[in-house]
Amino acid sequence: MPSRAMLGTHEGDPRQADGVVGRTSRHLFCLIGVLKRIDSVGDVGQGTAAIPRYNQLLWPTLRAVQALGGSARLDEIDEKVIELEGFSESQLAVLHNEGPRSELEYRLAWARTYLKGMGALESAGRGVWEVTESGRQISEAEIEPLWRQYTAQRRARRKKKQLEAATAGDDVEPNDEPAEADGWKEQLLESLLAMSPDGFERLAQRLLRAAGFTHTSVTGGSGDGGIDGVGMYRMSLVSFPVFFQCKRYKGTVGPEKVRDFRGAMAGRGEKGLLITTGTFTVNARQEATRDGAPPIDLIDGEQLCELLKKYQLGVRTTERTVEDVNVISAFFKDLS
Repeated sequence: MPSRAMLGTHEGDPRQADGVVGRTSRHLFCLIGVLKRIDSVGDVGQGTAAIPRYNQLLWPTLRAVQALGGSARLDEIDEKVIELEGFSESQLAVLHNEGPRSELEYRLAWARTYLKGMGALESAGRGVWEVTESGRQISEAEIEPLWRQYTAQRRARRKKKQLEAATAGDDVEPNDEPAEADGWKEQLLESLLAMSPDGFERLAQRLLRAAGFTHTSVTGGSGDGGIDGVGMYRMSLVSFPVFFQCKRYKGTVGPEKVRDFRGAMAGRGEKGLLITTGTFTVNARQEATRDGAPPIDLIDGEQLCELLKKYQLGVRTTERTVEDVNVISAFFKDLS
């Protein structure tokens, strides 16, 4: 099949051409269309063709966790993969379906799920993932064969379950979410996005109070200059004001928002907290810790969900006890 470089592009309407040139142009357009459709198979949403599929993120994900010392939180893994692979801001801005999660985050979650099934990663709980002993021995060349082997096993198990369910007259629900998928976070983020701006600022105020801040107040309004509130935080014998700003975003927050917030803080204080329901770009995180500028602490949607869960603000956690029942056959033999 000829390459895209050989095919080139054609800006005009082939229907305006005459004779052989017109027919050639039409054929060329059809072929380019086929190539584009082939490229887009498996991709969801506008602009996702440039984002690698989850199986192409297996090695970068494993390499990222190894680079982070063999264990890391979800946000640390995602950031490291983005750094190592050099994903662009436009790639990071593509949402999965309509958000609030980005398409890249969604595919990285699937990559971790498959690496777990392949025995390369394991979940240590509380959003922390670790490289297994087997994972340390895996090379880049071995990733694809292991993935194909695990995928075949996964399909075989699914077919077996479907057959058993059909025999029993039951339905099997398809598993179209990664193993680590937190449905409650998606639901929580949707609820947060549906809040009014004032309501979200009051929620941030309550969160800071629950985290130990005192004299917390909301200052938001047309004349707030980009600052939504402030609270006092005490460390041992010293206390200082911390200003916060809220961003109810579905997508990404860029470095310009960090700079604007820092500018609004000028002359008022040097501690800032930027809270969003979305995610921060790599450049935004770099800007937040730029040398020579007051640091800005960032809380993205994932961290916000965990904090609301921790302080039970609109989130209730119910612990369940699971019984492991084992039959001790020797007990009955001793009575015989």
